[in-house]
Amino acid sequence: MKKLLTFIFAFTMLLTASGCGKYKENWAYIHDPKVTVLSLSDDGKAIYKGTKYSYTKDDSYIDLKGKDGSELKLRYIADKDGMILYEKSTYTFDGEGTPDGITGVWKQDNGWVYRFTEKGTFSEEDIFYGHYIVDEENSTIKLMYDEPIEDAILYYELKGNELIIDYPWPMVKTEE
Repeated sequence: MKKLLTFIFAFTMLLTASGCGKYKENWAYIHDPKVTVLSLSDDGKAIYKGTKYSYTKDDSYIDLKGKDGSELKLRYIADKDGMILYEKSTYTFDGEGTPDGITGVWKQDNGWVYRFTEKGTFSEEDIFYGHYIVDEENSTIKLMYDEPIEDAILYYELKGNELIIDYPWPMVKTEE
């Protein structure tokens, strides 16, 4: 009996030291539920897109801090099916002069593009089209797609010729 208890204790310590069972929340994009994007452990450690962080979390934000001093603040909304994780993307104004609000063409180096017209229509990646409404008070853009795609609310910030968007990504618990 003493050997059995010693074995159980040693095995438990080995599992703890190796990190098994350490992460209590593993999240994946809904379109790829087997690939973990965000792991949050009960000891304040996180892994986001392969990078290790320490984290704190409240009802609206997950604050990630890297060992190099970098910080990343991720807005989220939890629901019964998972959560919506807002990821930041920065777009640069592709036009002459200074942008007038969000109207105009906004591009990323990877080729992603938003086109917002004065008439309230938009194009996302030149694939998805629809209408939009800007709520300046809450710093949101509501995208209402022409296709049977659910409306999306983006949070945004304008900094000179940059449009910083918090884009909503539906997340689910990672499938094992």
